[in-house]
Amino acid sequence: MHRTVIVSAIALAATVSPALAQDRDPLAAAMSARQSHMQLYAHNLGILGGMARGDMEYDADMAAIAAADLVALASVSQQAYWPEGSSNADYEDSRALPAIWEDSAGFEEAKAALLAAATALAATAGTGPEGLAGMRDVGGACGACHETFQESR
Repeated sequence: MHRTVIVSAIALAATVSPALAQDRDPLAAAMSARQSHMQLYAHNLGILGGMARGDMEYDADMAAIAAADLVALASVSQQAYWPEGSSNADYEDSRALPAIWEDSAGFEEAKAALLAAATALAATAGTGPEGLAGMRDVGGACGACHETFQESR
């Protein structure tokens, strides 16, 4: 149910964003949407990472929900988030490297790797602290994408 709520919220935001974007630069609106999506990733990764590191008490229900949310987020189409002309070469506020558009197949593979790692983690996250071992693979997928496709600051 929780996954349905988050996907519904993202779908609502995607529906509302075009209406709001009429008064804004559509590329800026796309960048805002993708940055918000990344913040949702970070929120859920923070919960799981805190538990995995022992910085917060393990909670099986919360771990399962956060992992399911990662799968839901990784499953959402991001096609509208990445219009050409919205790289860091085009916009000062963008951290997206031109490599996203130059190597779209590699970018799609990176997104698929995150979905695969998140799906594997979701299968075990609620089974006990040892079920969070898949965070290494999720972190690796995130890091690999960011190394290749995101400007570091």
